[in-house]
Amino acid sequence: MIDVKELKTRYDEIGKNIKHRYMNVDLDQIVKDQDERAALLLEVENLRSKRNETAQKMKQKLDNETRQALIQEGKNIKEELAAKEAKLAEIDEKFRKEAMTIPNYASPEAPIGKEDKDNLAIKFFGEPKHFPFKAKDHVQLGEELDILDFDKGAKVSGQKFYYIKNKAVILQMALERYAMDIVMKHGFTPFITPDVAKEEILNGIGFNPRGAESNIYTIEGTDTCLVGTAEITLGGYYKDTILNKEDLPIKMTGLSHCFRREAGGAGQYSKGLYRVHQFSKLEMFIYCLPEESESYHKEILAIEEEIFQGLGLPYRIVDTATGDLGAPAYRKFDIEAWMPGRGDEGEYGEVTSTSNCTDYQARSLNIRYRDDDGKIKFVHMLNGTAVALSRAMVAVIENYQNEDGSITIPEALKVYTGFDKIEKKN
Repeated sequence: MIDVKELKTRYDEIGKNIKHRYMNVDLDQIVKDQDERAALLLEVENLRSKRNETAQKMKQKLDNETRQALIQEGKNIKEELAAKEAKLAEIDEKFRKEAMTIPNYASPEAPIGKEDKDNLAIKFFGEPKHFPFKAKDHVQLGEELDILDFDKGAKVSGQKFYYIKNKAVILQMALERYAMDIVMKHGFTPFITPDVAKEEILNGIGFNPRGAESNIYTIEGTDTCLVGTAEITLGGYYKDTILNKEDLPIKMTGLSHCFRREAGGAGQYSKGLYRVHQFSKLEMFIYCLPEESESYHKEILAIEEEIFQGLGLPYRIVDTATGDLGAPAYRKFDIEAWMPGRGDEGEYGEVTSTSNCTDYQARSLNIRYRDDDGKIKFVHMLNGTAVALSRAMVAVIENYQNEDGSITIPEALKVYTGFDKIEKKN
């Protein structure tokens, strides 16, 4: 969440930011509830002070009439205080939930726009591949080579689930280890993270686990959910912790399964592995000093580029528009790899994302550090995809296809696969 002490001093700026993010937030009601909360808190504090004064008077030598009057006064204060505290707890919870709906401030450099079509392309790498033959998409290639099975996945688990088979299993494991080696080279500590997290952690990170628009699978009868990204579990790792300044930055990389409902994800651009309910992903995460977060944001993006350049995949980088940032992000960059089987002639499709969430998540999760003057401050938190294995597989399979239907293994992955081609079985 943002610093709620700024609701009035930065009211116009916050309102403008909400508008630019195309979010429905009742800022006036939130400010009204904040004022009510502050007034109630003052009343509660005054009643507590009166209660303490009455208790001190009772310790004195008193006549019976005075003592009885003080006893009655104490009872009256106790009843009134209990009622006010209950009301304060109610409005406090309401205010906190409302405050968490306010998005992070967006970078003034982020392009203003409603959706991904408004994202700004800022860099291109490589030339999109156009083959002297009709390119196939990964679904057709996967079925012909017997390495992907969407029909059996749907039969056993439902739509948007799948089986990876034969040499594609090794290819995915190769991508995983390839990316892990690069990330570790840059000082990230590797983790295999839980696939389940408490709702309070998801809320703190900025995911809404409930409601019709939620992308999250909740576990019935519990306060837990299946994670959609290791950002959730890596971000919750230091909840309610005061970190040592000398330990910053803390660089973590987490391998996890990811589960997403992907409500409304249908159509030609969402078929196959591109938009699924379960996949594996290697995520980067950094806790750092506020003044260093923009620099580390560039570092994460550079690592993502290193991974996809090493795979020889054409891509572009887009500066994400305000309406597509999501609530926690201050600024976000996506890498979109060229996918020859996407659309009629091939198109770019998102394969990585990296966000600087500044202190937004840290405030909700209470993750802080002590500066050189002994002051407690909130850290900045950043995340970025090293490799989302399903979409990386799409890009590799489609870009490295051959006219005979086989798939050449990228040079960088051959040391991990032990073979250089996926071919049809005889």
